[in-house]
Amino acid sequence: MKVLVSDEVHVDYGQVFVESGGDESDLYDAFAGQEGVGLCGGGTAGMLLLLTGLRIGGVDFTVELHDGRPELDETWEEIVEVPFRPVSEETTLRQWNGKNRWELELEERDHRVRYSATGMDDGRSKNVREDDEPPTEDRYLLQIWPAEPEPARLLKQTGGAAAYWHAFATSPVG
Repeated sequence: MKVLVSDEVHVDYGQVFVESGGDESDLYDAFAGQEGVGLCGGGTAGMLLLLTGLRIGGVDFTVELHDGRPELDETWEEIVEVPFRPVSEETTLRQWNGKNRWELELEERDHRVRYSATGMDDGRSKNVREDDEPPTEDRYLLQIWPAEPEPARLLKQTGGAAAYWHAFATSPVG
């Protein structure tokens, strides 16, 4: 396992992106075809839309690259998996405002991503975190490994913020 990102990532509108040269994605396209799997939208080629509880401010964010499917860590409150295939040789984690990017070193091949979250409801209640305020309780983990495509799956859901996005992904209307 290799840690690609371990940092505070600034979110706006509760969004962070993984991009690899794909087209821009709106909220509706991101969840197309995921049948009730919210939080991590992989409906646009070469792109992932990752949702957080906090609407504006910095959140603790980690990205890991694995050789194979990592063991499921049930201590996370929210867990989803979606397929992802980079469409260029450069793949980055990008803040919504574009000020920071982190290179993810992914091959142009099929991958599986597991997006896990804890404290989303706390982040949603806080809504906005100023730079001089202490960190919120919400934190996020994106695990990536090479794998053949499988449908998106909801593995665990405990909070209201996640339930909202899973319901949105059931029938996004643009």
